[in-house]
Amino acid sequence: NLLDTPGHADFSEDTYRVLAAVDGAVMLLDSAKGLEAQTLKLFDVCRHRRIPVITFVNKWDRPGREPLELLDEVEQRIGLRPAPLTWPVGAAGDFRGLIGRADGAFTRFRRTPGGATRAIEERVPAERAAREEGDAWRTALEELELLDEIGAVLDMDAFRAGVCTPVLFGAALPNFGVGALLETVRRLAPAPSARADSDGTERPVDAPFSGQVFKVQAGMDRAHRDRLAFIRVCSGRFERGMTLTHASTGRPLATKYAQTMFGRDRSTLDAAYPGDVIGLPNTSGLTVGDTLYTKTPVRFPPIPAFAPEHFMVARAKDNGRAKQFRRGIEQLGGEGVVQVLRSDVRGDQAPVLAAVGPLQFEVVAARMADEFGAPIELTRLDYSIARLTDKESAEELGGRRGAEVFARPLDGSLVAVFTDKWRLRAIEREHPGLTLTPMLAAGV
Repeated sequence: NLLDTPGHADFSEDTYRVLAAVDGAVMLLDSAKGLEAQTLKLFDVCRHRRIPVITFVNKWDRPGREPLELLDEVEQRIGLRPAPLTWPVGAAGDFRGLIGRADGAFTRFRRTPGGATRAIEERVPAERAAREEGDAWRTALEELELLDEIGAVLDMDAFRAGVCTPVLFGAALPNFGVGALLETVRRLAPAPSARADSDGTERPVDAPFSGQVFKVQAGMDRAHRDRLAFIRVCSGRFERGMTLTHASTGRPLATKYAQTMFGRDRSTLDAAYPGDVIGLPNTSGLTVGDTLYTKTPVRFPPIPAFAPEHFMVARAKDNGRAKQFRRGIEQLGGEGVVQVLRSDVRGDQAPVLAAVGPLQFEVVAARMADEFGAPIELTRLDYSIARLTDKESAEELGGRRGAEVFARPLDGSLVAVFTDKWRLRAIEREHPGLTLTPMLAAGV
């Protein structure tokens, strides 16, 4: 199963939820830019969750940096020991082909029109490659000798421990080297393993079925207009039609319409195993982090929400669309597009939307107008810091300048927000007994 994640920092919370469902990850590097800020954040998530990482250096068909320089940056900045499995012949922007380190074979690529299908590959004998590629071939062999001398080889134990990363080179758009990447993922990605529950007890993969909701999405296809809960199978065998138990409520859940997805294409899913992803349509009671099981009860740790840094008040432009407005806000909050905060002071007609990045508000506005027919107005609030709090501390904070307390309907928690870190520190000094617990920071 391949799960794609958003590449923009504003959607790092969505990426974190997807990474909660995987056994390994592919880190994509731009040959010219190297490790970008968002890449660093996503790697921090992988390190936090101990997810092994395969690295693909992309866009080698365009001008970029030296390959050894990129490997050194990976090792110096994030502490991963690179172990190249393929090596480029020709500098970035002068891509001649790839040498496989395992067998020394040289492969040339020829793109198909538009790069829409698999690139045409040609295996070239070393003697012929030396004649035809000249200095580029000799430079590549010298670099490979250097890699051998410094011991840059793949150690599978170190890879599984998140210390070593296999590295491949290529160009995704014309499909150069993508086949080698997919084969590497198939060969090296770790198999599903036992997963710890909320008490720290590991549930073996051969235990009765259990799974965790890691994403909820609606509006994916106008032909269906339904809401899908994506569930990663953690243990056991899933069979379509079996009745699952929702751990949070104890209620039964039917699975007659279980589906699997490939892009926007859907097909009926009859069976699934640990590591597989199940799509359950129109399961309105499921939210991100929920656990489902059969027979032996289990509950996996919740997937935490990130600390929001941007806050907007949402109001319906047309009061006649109040019902659609409420339904849309509730649904988008349940999907995790934004966090929805409410208070008695502001009322249900003016919920506060909290987000990691401002682009999330653009998504909300577009979907409210397009899917729910309820265009909204957004008004910025001058808050930038959020903390989890309790009822006693919320009463103490009520009415204080530069602070406000909201309820988060999704999980029933209370969230205190502050204009800036100085206001937060001042309140903490004045009231040292307050409960103000930091939330998970984006990219941690």
